[in-house]
Amino acid sequence: MGDISDLDRQIEQLRRCELIKENEVKALCAKAREILVEESNVQRVDSPVTVCGDIHGQFYDLKELFRVGGDVPETNYLFMGDFVDRGFYSVETFLLLLALKVVYYLFCLPYYC
Repeated sequence: MGDISDLDRQIEQLRRCELIKENEVKALCAKAREILVEESNVQRVDSPVTVCGDIHGQFYDLKELFRVGGDVPETNYLFMGDFVDRGFYSVETFLLLLALKVVYYLFCLPYYC
């Protein structure tokens, strides 16, 4: 996977509801898998935190949530699941959340903080 600037570019593209290239999706999924496999199933969550319920692929509702609640990483979010399945933009919604997970995980590693 590329560097943080590549991820930043992909996130900006996804925020505009534009899909990223297939090879970028594969690399993003591979990096996310590496992170998720190493993480515990139970995570410590610092407060304050905004707890979010079902998104169901409603991309523009997710954007509104970030607009009202505060953007990442200034606001801590805890998503409870149901990211996709009903909305027209399920892929875009999931990829944006996945990219945010990866970039802010990488950003908070000791050599970045």
